[in-house]
Amino acid sequence: MRSSTGVHYLALDHLRALAAFMVFTWHFTHAGHGYPIPFEGAPQLFPLALLDEGHTGVALFMALSGYLFAKLLDGASIRYGWFLYNRLLRLLPILIVAMLLYVALIYWQNGDVKAVWRDIRRGWLYPTLPNGGWSITVELHFYLVLPLLLLIDRHRPWLLFALIAIFVCVRFYLHARLGEIQTQSYWTIVGRIDQFTFGIIAYRYRNYFSRGWLALLASIAFSAFYWWFDARGGFYQMPSYPSPSRLWVLLPTIEGLIFGILIAWYDARLIDGRSAVSRFIGRLGAYSYSIYLLHFFIVFHAARFIDQEVMPLSNFYVACLWSLLVFCLMIVPGYLSFRFIESPFLQLRRRYIIQKD
Repeated sequence: MRSSTGVHYLALDHLRALAAFMVFTWHFTHAGHGYPIPFEGAPQLFPLALLDEGHTGVALFMALSGYLFAKLLDGASIRYGWFLYNRLLRLLPILIVAMLLYVALIYWQNGDVKAVWRDIRRGWLYPTLPNGGWSITVELHFYLVLPLLLLIDRHRPWLLFALIAIFVCVRFYLHARLGEIQTQSYWTIVGRIDQFTFGIIAYRYRNYFSRGWLALLASIAFSAFYWWFDARGGFYQMPSYPSPSRLWVLLPTIEGLIFGILIAWYDARLIDGRSAVSRFIGRLGAYSYSIYLLHFFIVFHAARFIDQEVMPLSNFYVACLWSLLVFCLMIVPGYLSFRFIESPFLQLRRRYIIQKD
């Protein structure tokens, strides 16, 4: 999407669409409790483990944020207050609508509305916002430390690696204290900071990260790793949730590094934005934030309806194809949300970049 700076990066929109599709397929195939596809096992086509464990799409979103702001603000002086103002205009309108819709749904189902309101009130600090809103809390926490990260990147970029190492040590310590670290690694900035930071690093060292052979090796290695992770039980069954495995200490780091490499490589490619397919994927990426927040109201019902009324979805590959079709249809609510809820507020944005070196 075109930002208040006036620039637009089609390649990053493509990657946003991919991240949204990964999360969408994770929910379409498993619904959080193994329906219609059980959690057990991993697909024989090992790269598709990234869909079977599509929660990793959130890590791609986080790395994209770090990369994008490093690219937008490279060598720039900014008005930080206006930067935060713009980000709130971008994030809050559809987030508020999604939270109100969720409250209405819980009320209609005779659920505990007071508990939902309590979670929403605490959501500015804790990962308690429903329907994926927790990740927006993590994003806002990232904005609070972004000036420091960019300052380090400008003057002592090697310290970004040291920062990641520090948080790895913090997670080792928390694992020893708590007996598990999956909760902090997945749901909070304690784990996600690695992915934001690797996004910044990937842009800083894009001449190295964007090499084709490195992206190919990273893709193969990451797919194989996630196939192994999926076969071992994945997100929910390694051996339980939350997992006591120490792998969750390093998983955010692994995801951040690999996604940083792939983002830098894809961004360096010449993307043909004239083709219909490229434009369509770009639109899905442009609406990915709306799709991400609104798909919770659709995805589980769509999977259940297809499984019960159209054809069984017990085959993982068939379910993925159906997920792709339904995801493409999400462009309709995505467009409506962007056009009528988000765009009016985006007109109020202010230019926050003072000058660039």
